Amino acid sequence: MAEHEDVPHVRVAVVGAGFGGLGAAVRLRREGVTDFVVLERADSVGGAWRDNTYPGCACDVPSHLYSFSFAPHPDWPRTFSGQEHIRAYLEHVTDTFRLRPHIRFGSEVKRMAWDAEKLCWAIETSGGNLTADVVVSATGPLSDPRIPDIPGLDSFPGKVFHSARWDHAYDLRGKRVAMVGTGASAIQIVPSIQPDVARLTLFQRTPPWVMPRVDRAISGFERGLHRALPFTAQLRRGLLWGIRELQVQAFTKHPNELGFVEQLAKRNMARAIKDPSLRAKLTPDYRIGCKRILLSSAYYPALARPNVDVVASGLAEVRGSTVVAADGSEAEVDAIIFGTGFHVTDMPIAERVVGADGRTLAEAWKDGMRALRGASAPGFPNWMTIIGPNTGLGNSSMILIIESQLNYMADFVRQLGVLGGRVALDARPSARDAWDDRVQERMKRTVWNTGGCTSWYLDANGRNTTVWPGTTTEFRKVTRRVHLEEYEVLRAPRVPAEQRTPAAEARA
Repeated sequence: MAEHEDVPHVRVAVVGAGFGGLGAAVRLRREGVTDFVVLERADSVGGAWRDNTYPGCACDVPSHLYSFSFAPHPDWPRTFSGQEHIRAYLEHVTDTFRLRPHIRFGSEVKRMAWDAEKLCWAIETSGGNLTADVVVSATGPLSDPRIPDIPGLDSFPGKVFHSARWDHAYDLRGKRVAMVGTGASAIQIVPSIQPDVARLTLFQRTPPWVMPRVDRAISGFERGLHRALPFTAQLRRGLLWGIRELQVQAFTKHPNELGFVEQLAKRNMARAIKDPSLRAKLTPDYRIGCKRILLSSAYYPALARPNVDVVASGLAEVRGSTVVAADGSEAEVDAIIFGTGFHVTDMPIAERVVGADGRTLAEAWKDGMRALRGASAPGFPNWMTIIGPNTGLGNSSMILIIESQLNYMADFVRQLGVLGGRVALDARPSARDAWDDRVQERMKRTVWNTGGCTSWYLDANGRNTTVWPGTTTEFRKVTRRVHLEEYEVLRAPRVPAEQRTPAAEARA
């Protein structure tokens, strides 16, 4: 978009209507900013909780902690709620805070480019074009499924789909199914479909550590108590949060202390898996916590059933209807389900963001994602991301991180108002580097870097660009406000009066 005088202009454009985008919208309203839009490629809100509808889909963070502090929900039906309840919660938040007028559904961002002269972002979407002073990218790391490039997959005559794009029209009953991957989605899918399929072949490249999932229905009495006395729900949330804050040191500073937890996980496995050879296949050879610890009380019992085969190897090739593992073992299948994760360290949105020097964010991040305080990237003024580099958690609720980043976003917009006029903030490379150096130095001691595994936390260079190496309390402190000395203040040149247009005046 070379010219954009005649396209709509907003103060803030938010990309994505999941937890991050909806949270940003609520926070902007609370800051008195009503001139904003939320650009959503789908036809409804929910993000990952809209897209993931596979059997057994549920959260592995307790419900009362996996919700906004400003929108408590006393009526969670279970201690670990399912996908449909979380999606319903996000719909409720959207309606309660009257966000729908701000949301543009069917508006996938195709390209956004920084206009250095006008100090704004020119945004092209599938639903029309617009410009914005500030862009808040809340697309999330779990939005674009990743299917590995498997030789022969294109010629497979059966059904193929990713867990995040579940085909509900395809009936798995009586089918021979290959499940590829053993991550958080797979351990929920396997016990859900195992009773119905004729045969289930699980391709396990690396076994996960699995702890019991202590899930139960929340009683009517508890829900009524939380409605009548809201502080009881706050107390419940506080206890859940506090326990996880105390666990952080074992992950970040003293990984050897996790040996006791490993023994608990092994006992959990031994209760369900009596076959020594299968138990050997399922026992990880890395420190617990190095990969995400998974929660399930049904996964191991399902693997012990006679119609399940565990292949301790990744899928290497497809020959017609035969799937071939890297160890050479074969199986005839009717359907292949990929539970192979998402583009986390190479987010596709980065290819669509063009900065001040004409480079895309993907090009700027070709050697690894880095952002000042997990939000701002040098060369991309007035652009920030929610759940950016090194903001992930290994043991607690991402909603806590999101709310901290919303504090930072709010102060960012506030500072622009204080500076006045047509102004932008561009992160200084030196500030970004200093921040990243501190994060990576702390990362050296963590279980994610020393635990002896290869995980999706690490990028192609083996660098941990995903996890925050500290507590959520620490993260909230370091994102409480914008430090202007970490940014270059950009101001647009003054336009002579005879050259001003109404659209330009509106942006001034």
